[in-house]
Amino acid sequence: SQMSPKNGNPAPIPAPAPTTDTAAAVAARLRESLLHDKQELEVDKVFRALVKLEGSDLHLKVGQPPMVRVAGQLKPLNRPPIGMEEMVDLLIPMMDERNLLIFEAEGGADFSHTIHVDGVRWRFRVNMLKSLGNIGLVARRINNFIPDFRGLYLPESIEQLCHYDQGMVLLAGVTGSGKSTTIGSMLNYINGIYRKHILTLEDPIEFIFTEDKSLINQREIGQDVKDFEIGMKHAVREDPDIILVGELRDEETFMTAIHAAETGHLVFGTIHASSASTTIGRILDLFPEEMHNAIRSAIAFNMKGIIAQKLLRSIKPGVPRVPTCEVMTFSPMIRKLVLEGNDHKLPDAIRIGEEDGMQDFTMSLKGLIDDELIDRPTAFAVAPNKDALKMALKGIDVKAPGIL
Repeated sequence: SQMSPKNGNPAPIPAPAPTTDTAAAVAARLRESLLHDKQELEVDKVFRALVKLEGSDLHLKVGQPPMVRVAGQLKPLNRPPIGMEEMVDLLIPMMDERNLLIFEAEGGADFSHTIHVDGVRWRFRVNMLKSLGNIGLVARRINNFIPDFRGLYLPESIEQLCHYDQGMVLLAGVTGSGKSTTIGSMLNYINGIYRKHILTLEDPIEFIFTEDKSLINQREIGQDVKDFEIGMKHAVREDPDIILVGELRDEETFMTAIHAAETGHLVFGTIHASSASTTIGRILDLFPEEMHNAIRSAIAFNMKGIIAQKLLRSIKPGVPRVPTCEVMTFSPMIRKLVLEGNDHKLPDAIRIGEEDGMQDFTMSLKGLIDDELIDRPTAFAVAPNKDALKMALKGIDVKAPGIL
């Protein structure tokens, strides 16, 4: 039977109705699921404490008191350790039927959770997990405020990627590198200047947008639509100008996204890759080798830009972290190298592509040091090429060798 979530999120997608159901019965069930009571859970008291402390993350583990991360440091809440039975009673009611089944099958589940504190709605990205046979939770507080695009210390060239009518823009980086925040700020920038329809498919939804000039529909997988495949099938009939497809993690997701880019949409997505140039290989790894030439062609003619980023500790007062970014735009030279399979030449092409809005990590790190946003030890700790950074800081401009 259909379980009603109690966390204030939209109701989960109802299970397919038996063929004997009447239209009235289906309508009644949908009405109940859409207008269900939003009851508070016992675990919401812990989430509320996190918000009051302005913490970023919540950790719940059997045998430990709740732990919150405040200003980067984990601190226990002033309450006794949580026992196994209490943990089960706290966490199981957070999951709807879909997530209960996923958790049972996979030993973990990702979803969003919502609470209200003093009339303000707060969202969390939740990972439910098993550890040594016990259930536990890690939750990340999602900032209600979408940062201003220009206040994130991103390179100016990224702004140009927001003005395309069609194509694909990818954000590359590891978990926690700020990809979602950058995309959120880019979409909100578009929202402030264009009258467009922005459609997002997210698992889970992170930032909630406030409509300005654009019409925005945000759909959460499992809550608003059964799965990504169905969501994209619906999307082509929903007249979007811009589509956020979330993480490109498999062949089907990428093919669906690139097809949307080919058919007149501007598509944003994320991918786990360490640099802009290695993103090409990461995409190809999703496909059998016999498809690589076709995928290279699709990338070359539809990709508008790839941004790779890492978050670094800042030394500027009031600025906790700043991104170092590598930007690869698809100039004629980049397209040529991708089509010919000369991926090893892409880093050099990025280095000399400043006129096309490109920059590599060395250029980015030098700029952050010059602007007194990070210190030198932080920069050298993450620099892909420490010698190049040393020379850049001395004012030596090392041009790339011939790459054509």
